[in-house]
Amino acid sequence: MTETHPAKTCCQVRNRNLLTPDSTFNMTEMHRKGTFWKCRNYSLPIGKRTLVMGVVNVTPDSFSDGGKFFDTDKAVEQAFQLTTDGADIIDIGGQSTRPGSEAITESEELDRVLPVIEKIVSHLSIPISVDTTRPMVAKEALRKGVHIINDISGLHYEPELAEVVKEFEAGMVLMHIREQPKTMQNHTEYSDLFGEISSYLAEGITSATKAGISRNHLVVDPGIGFGKSLLDNYRLIDRLDVFRKLECPIMIGPSRKSFIGNVLNLPANQRIWGTAAAVACAVLRGADIVRVHDVKEMVQVVKICDMFQEVRK
Repeated sequence: MTETHPAKTCCQVRNRNLLTPDSTFNMTEMHRKGTFWKCRNYSLPIGKRTLVMGVVNVTPDSFSDGGKFFDTDKAVEQAFQLTTDGADIIDIGGQSTRPGSEAITESEELDRVLPVIEKIVSHLSIPISVDTTRPMVAKEALRKGVHIINDISGLHYEPELAEVVKEFEAGMVLMHIREQPKTMQNHTEYSDLFGEISSYLAEGITSATKAGISRNHLVVDPGIGFGKSLLDNYRLIDRLDVFRKLECPIMIGPSRKSFIGNVLNLPANQRIWGTAAAVACAVLRGADIVRVHDVKEMVQVVKICDMFQEVRK
């Protein structure tokens, strides 16, 4: 079936045409030939260049911006700005997942994200993601037209979320986390860091495929900052290609996090250069997608890293 392209927007300024013909999914040759991440009516190229996911936190207590975009209109404005800056995907979150954060109710999460989705979904020609672990939130967001569900629990909190994603043929991110955000940083020691995280993500992949989700709809994320020690965050980025064995594209989210701030002794809003360094290392170690707040700057970073990747071929 031929896919149709939504109305063009400024995201095409950088010639990042996101909709491409269907392709046989082959992770073994992914970086040589390229493949695609299927997200409803979008097919995002994987292995040809690094994709940039721009973050919009619709929360009053975000670690990265202190609730700057908690107001719906400001969140909408930020989504459009990140698109102008070159984002390939917009990720909207209504539940804070910073260390120590408290869970909010399902209805409150819906009240935060749905008004933003409603105001942007028909005006963007890039995919919209919602960062949630809740099946009802995901279902309502998908009904409004979003394309991706970003689950920080990797289908370990509420496995039935997979059925919702399957129903809408959406894309899905499966992330690793230890326990809940409130307690995750109390337990950061691993006997086998890469083995435990790989097993956790593999379990999420199995839950997804058992629900009928095709593997080319899935992306994995090792969960930088989610139940990890300072040094383990650096180890994960340094050996990111270990997760290639899971046969899914890899996303990484280092943006403005404390593993950067603790080394630089800087607050979240001054960690852009540290983030740039972490993003560069992640791309050169195998990241296919980077999830960031400072889209305009990180687009430049990944373009240069992609050129290094190109000359390696």
